[in-house]
Amino acid sequence: MNALAAMAGRATPLRLVIFDCDGVLVNSEPVANRVVVEMLTAEGWAMTPHDADRRFLGMSFPDMVPLVEAELGRTLAEGWELRLVSAVMQALATESGAIPGALEALHAVTALGLPWRIASNSSHGEMALKFSCIGVTDLVAGRLHSFEDVARGKPAPDLFLATAAAEGVSADACVVIEDSSTGARAAAAAGMMCLGFSSGTQADGLRAVGAFPFASMFDLPALIAAAPREAS
Repeated sequence: MNALAAMAGRATPLRLVIFDCDGVLVNSEPVANRVVVEMLTAEGWAMTPHDADRRFLGMSFPDMVPLVEAELGRTLAEGWELRLVSAVMQALATESGAIPGALEALHAVTALGLPWRIASNSSHGEMALKFSCIGVTDLVAGRLHSFEDVARGKPAPDLFLATAAAEGVSADACVVIEDSSTGARAAAAAGMMCLGFSSGTQADGLRAVGAFPFASMFDLPALIAAAPREAS
């Protein structure tokens, strides 16, 4: 089933759209991957930006640390994670850009009369920098949810369930917009339909964990509009 058919065939009316941040709204992942590659190479784990994307896409920085230590076979120096976060945030503050079609999608969802929120494995500090860099701080104010707010980040369902609770809607009345299998797995665990944004080979991976892939954020308004909604 494709994304349009899945949305049109929803059994529960749509009441909330939940967006991931990185790779869905903000094109921050190439920036973060570059910094991660530089710091891991310095630690003795040589990799490419593609390797970093494949291994860490959708993952929070705290969750990265045990994977890195397992690969290196040693404990990272005290403060390494903080230095990584600082370096990434410095880069994001000036290099973040909006995903093409993302801001148009946010305005289109609003025009359809649907509330939307953002749930990310980024920290609130990181999100503040990214959204400031693309000029939408006021637009996203009061809608941001971070892994810092819950006991477990994605792929656990906690973050999406907390986001739905903040809007006062049930999980089955939500749709999640994700670009990573980590996020899609979290949506599935939360009992939420997931639309998987992917313009490349990630589509198969998203489909494998229950998401319905679509290729352009410019297509998202039509997908959202196809879903049944409660009569006003």
